[in-house]
Amino acid sequence: MSTLATSLPPACPGCQLRFHCVCHLVPSIEAELHIALLMHPNEPSRETNTGRWLEKSLASCSRHVWQRTHACPKLIELIQSDRYKAYLLYPTEDSQPIVTMTDYAEQKQPLLIVLDGTWQEASKMLRKSDWLQALPKLSLQPTTHSRYQLRRNQQPGHLCTLEVGAQVLSELGYQRQSEQLEHFFHHYLKVFQADKSGHALKPDQDLK
Repeated sequence: MSTLATSLPPACPGCQLRFHCVCHLVPSIEAELHIALLMHPNEPSRETNTGRWLEKSLASCSRHVWQRTHACPKLIELIQSDRYKAYLLYPTEDSQPIVTMTDYAEQKQPLLIVLDGTWQEASKMLRKSDWLQALPKLSLQPTTHSRYQLRRNQQPGHLCTLEVGAQVLSELGYQRQSEQLEHFFHHYLKVFQADKSGHALKPDQDLK
């Protein structure tokens, strides 16, 4: 084992960062909706995954792993619940803007299913899942570009999962909660990049 490896501080078991733990900075958010993250099997093990931060932040958020041969039983249970009206949050030609939802008038909470993976993986997940294709589809109307830079070959106009969560909250009127997520996300990006460079975030790099 190299001297460099043995001199590094241990990674935090929560955020996996070595030099600047962010676990205590994760916001605690509540909203009258449920976001179900349907993750590609490759996604949970990726250190660049931001869905885990949405799950930790939003009280009404759940994680489900997509399988090619069958639907996730717990997610199907949510979809069939009388409490929710399920939608797939995915941009297609027949997607409707998220603000057009009428669930509140029907006294049902919206259940928003978000495909969590690379854009290519998300497209495959939808293509291979008839039960997803059958759901009504909603889309977002972001007014800013993504700040996510932790993966290569990001497509213009695509948001990472945590940014999707913040945009959902913003478009549904939860502006303060959206700003809380955005603030944490921008700080986390700086901390993560510093951590991978082998040092803690310098004071002049932090968000003011």
